[in-house]
Amino acid sequence: MSYIRDNKYTFYGVMAILLWSTVTALIRDLSELFSPIAGAAMMYTVSALFLMSVMGIPKIKDYPKRYLFIGGGLFVTYEICLALSLGMANSRLQAMEMSIINYLWPALTILLSVMMSRNKVNILVYPSILLAFTGVAWCIAGDQGISLSLLLTNISGNPITYSMAFSAAFIWAIYCVVTQKISNGKNAIALFFSATAVTLWIQYFLSNEPRLHFTLPSTFTLLFAGMVIGTGYALWNQAIIGGNIILLGTLSYFTPVFSTMFASVYLSISLTGSFWQGVALVTLGSLICFLVTRTKKPSLSH
Repeated sequence: MSYIRDNKYTFYGVMAILLWSTVTALIRDLSELFSPIAGAAMMYTVSALFLMSVMGIPKIKDYPKRYLFIGGGLFVTYEICLALSLGMANSRLQAMEMSIINYLWPALTILLSVMMSRNKVNILVYPSILLAFTGVAWCIAGDQGISLSLLLTNISGNPITYSMAFSAAFIWAIYCVVTQKISNGKNAIALFFSATAVTLWIQYFLSNEPRLHFTLPSTFTLLFAGMVIGTGYALWNQAIIGGNIILLGTLSYFTPVFSTMFASVYLSISLTGSFWQGVALVTLGSLICFLVTRTKKPSLSH
């Protein structure tokens, strides 16, 4: 019975990873159907309501104050940077670049953990992190090959979105390291989603974005996106109870590949060979980091 139960929890984790892999495509689609801020605000609202219906309404007094303020602040900032970098990208292809930049966070998380640890560090960590960054540069540069001038030219075409994407990767890495130490095993994900939604709504009402216009297809996409992301988090909460965390940890490092595959089909984007090579380098760099530093069961986030 315990074998079946463990397999059930592992299956939940696999499903959560696959659901998270749809985030790039769904956020970009909502930004086109509505607008970058409004689309993100509505998606996080739906996700927050869904999470509270599944996990219950969170009580602020149940969580450590440092976790709420520090962890919550990092979470909200990350989600906003990620959503708006995807939504405000000049094109769907550029949104894919933002997504790959975001997936630097696993390697950055390990780098921060290594920097804060007094244990001996495997020398392969640093070239692995460099490999991940090389993969991002490869995606941005395209078939023309990597050069500093080309990278700067591409980034200068939309510096705000690139800045938000890189910031998101660093912020989530900090979140993963910090919250593990200050959360006391608590998970305020529903509360954090609600705070993200409220912050985005404030941004929307202070912005010049157009008024909301709903159609049946756009409403369906909105509800679908919110429930998919909420379900991913809900399933992950179950997975970490009794799933095979080593297997799920390894599988989670392939999320950039799953995400790129789904987005290319959903958004009808034809990706070049060099882009796929960049995705592979990001994935490989992060995976090597994980494998050479794994000494115990990892504590994983999204």
